[in-house]
Amino acid sequence: MNDSVRFEDKVVIITGAGGGLGRAHALLFAKQGARVLVNDLGGSAQGEGANASAADRVVAEIREAGGIAEANHDSVTDGDKLVQHALDVFGRVDVVVNNAGILRDKTFHKMEDADWDIVYRVHVEGAYKVTRAAWPHMREQNYGRVIFTASTSGIYGNFGQSNYGMAKLGLYGLTRTLAIEGRKNNILVNAIAPTGGTRMTEGLIPPQVFEQLKPELVSPLVVYLASEDCQDTSGLFEVGGGWMGKVRWERSLGVGFDPRAGFSPQDVAANWQQICDFEGAAHPKDNIEALKEMMGNLQKYSI
Repeated sequence: MNDSVRFEDKVVIITGAGGGLGRAHALLFAKQGARVLVNDLGGSAQGEGANASAADRVVAEIREAGGIAEANHDSVTDGDKLVQHALDVFGRVDVVVNNAGILRDKTFHKMEDADWDIVYRVHVEGAYKVTRAAWPHMREQNYGRVIFTASTSGIYGNFGQSNYGMAKLGLYGLTRTLAIEGRKNNILVNAIAPTGGTRMTEGLIPPQVFEQLKPELVSPLVVYLASEDCQDTSGLFEVGGGWMGKVRWERSLGVGFDPRAGFSPQDVAANWQQICDFEGAAHPKDNIEALKEMMGNLQKYSI
């Protein structure tokens, strides 16, 4: 890692940092000079129970290595308390890494409201609450970095993970909007879709692959995205096993019908192949670019 990627005088909050990816993030941020609030409720991978020892162990590791860290045991849904703890101990907040998560995997026809609701609360509401509490402080100091943790299950879908996929792709929608709103105050917002060998993925990944997907292979990207060096915002990055790549939306060039004359389902069917043809595809970067083809079609037929 570039020596310029340093975090002296910076305060980093990492949720769900008692193990797995969050622990790896916390250790690397501390190694790069950050003061770290290690948050973990200490519940199970299914969101049950609580145990303070998880966060405490990571803080002990950091301190033993000469770093600065404080443990926090609040639920992410109590984001205001969590952020206030960082302010009380360190006096500021510069980076929020929303990493906390749980699984309640079930096929949709077996899904119960409780399974849906708790995954939403931890992943989406929790990330919202923590980020919302930190946001005014970042605006006031004209600096901030926010990382959301999405998933390939949200990008591409995955059997038995309708609740998880919904939550994870929802976080990317939040990423895109906050990136727009935060830019003028030097608050940059990105998302990662990581693959790592953690307690949440154990049993879902073949053992021989699981052992190679070390969480530590994800953290360098997270730390870079959170640094002053990085000026990217609104990005989504798949990362794992030592590989990383940026993801973007792609859209076919489509077909324009005359909105005045109208068109039928049969017209749609007749043009279906072209509607779905990705040759020469477009890559809209924002709403303005996304609406360009539609507005061009309206203009074409208004003459």
